[in-house]
Amino acid sequence: MSEIEIKNLTKRFEVKGLTVTALDNISLSIDKGDIFGIIGMSGAGKSTLVRSINFLERPTDGQIFIDGVDLATLSDKELRRKRSEIGMIFQNFNLLEQKSSIDNVCFPLQLAGKKRKEALKKARELLATVNLSEKEKVFPSQLSGGPKQRVAIARALATTPMILLCDEATSALDPQTTESILSLLKEINEKFHITIVIITHQMSVVTQICKKVAIIDNGVLVEQGTVDEVFESPKTDAAKELILDRKVRYLPVESLDSARKIRIVFHENSSYEPVIANLILRFQTPVNILRADTRNVGGKARGEMILGLPESETLQEEIINSLRETGLTVSEVEEDV
Repeated sequence: MSEIEIKNLTKRFEVKGLTVTALDNISLSIDKGDIFGIIGMSGAGKSTLVRSINFLERPTDGQIFIDGVDLATLSDKELRRKRSEIGMIFQNFNLLEQKSSIDNVCFPLQLAGKKRKEALKKARELLATVNLSEKEKVFPSQLSGGPKQRVAIARALATTPMILLCDEATSALDPQTTESILSLLKEINEKFHITIVIITHQMSVVTQICKKVAIIDNGVLVEQGTVDEVFESPKTDAAKELILDRKVRYLPVESLDSARKIRIVFHENSSYEPVIANLILRFQTPVNILRADTRNVGGKARGEMILGLPESETLQEEIINSLRETGLTVSEVEEDV
């Protein structure tokens, strides 16, 4: 059952007399209880999309359904009530600096009309959920990035939402803290059965926590599917760019050229096979490893390599066929790595 249904969503802005299309005919279905990733480079339209889901941005065209309800049909009062079912966390935390951790979590509860005593009880439970019970009297300026985001998550959960929107929620954090926040979000998803939508430009975030993913490029939905499917066999240039992540350099030189470059993906049943050694022994020719990496994709280890093949086209095809016969996913890499 789809909890979020986006149908033919288009969003245009008027900027200095020009019409800018931020989103162009986007259609997506996000199932109840899912962890769904929406990924794209900066300026792709991701944040506009996530703000459209709770109608902070009203679509120019198209419809947003939350649990079967068309948000455009709601009155302002009904929309505010519906928004209380949708929590949101941000890259810059958006905490109230003059309030302590527990008061930050209490704030939406008090806005909803809860008495102070009742709000404090719920806030303490939520701070315990995010492992920050000992920080309830601490102010945001006294916290580092990870604890700040934990307070923000506790605050987002205060109104018992059905949906949690995360807009670049880990982009300002170091890798270790990012991993801990993602683990926390996964625990929250499993414990409270909350649907989580993660907006990010980091494929590592998507592969670690998400079940399904949609890729946005210049306001257009270019690819979607399970994380396994998209990671294993990206079909569009945008998906390949995000997966190969050329901002990350594994080599001491700018690039290594080769007659032909391919990407191979290892599954769990092939990760212990000496694939490269077997190739060299079989074909009696060197194969260059231009890049190698292992990632957590949906809780499973997935290895990938970029290989440089020898100049002989016949030999190239024989090597590719041999790799595919062993059950590996093989795809072409056109650009430098």
